[in-house]
Formats: sequence, C-alpha cells, structure tokens
Amino acid sequence: MAHVQFTRNLKRFFPDLEPVEIQSDTVSDLVRELDVRHPHLASYIVDDRGALRRHVNIFVNERMIQDRETLSDALSTDAKVFIVQALSGG
Repeated sequence: MAHVQFTRNLKRFFPDLEPVEIQSDTVSDLVRELDVRHPHLASYIVDDRGALRRHVNIFVNERMIQDRETLSDALSTDAKVFIVQALSGG
C-alpha cells in the first residue's frame, strides 16, 4: 500500500487529515480514494478536468510526478507519496 502524507496547511480545511495507507495503482486512483475518505479533498488537489492544480505538487518516492494532466504515474505497493500545496501571497 502507498503511504500518503500531506502538507500541514491542508489540515486547516481537513482537520482529521493524517498520513494514510492506500492501495492504488496510479496517482489518479489515489486522489479518487482520498476524496472518498475526505470529501472535497480532491478539489484542493486537482481541477475540474482532473489535472493537478498549478500550486500543487505530488511527489512519489521523492520525485515529482511526470503526468500533471491525467495523473497516470504508477504507484508501487510500497510507494511514499507526499502531496504539497504551495503557499503563495505577499
């Protein structure tokens, strides 16, 4: 199962968000499962087409995913996934 961690700023909107283990074949599947467990979380990660939002990055085993449009990057059973929502502003 993939081990998923999140940036702390997402806890502001999802207070019960904690690291989790999820069985998924692709990053897209993982985001869908996260949305089932935490309704509306996907809207912070992907846009209405399912593409990664501009200020969000997903790392798998410390490497940024390659497919930001369909999130087709494969996940191994022992993948370490980190979802980062960048902060911006002045």
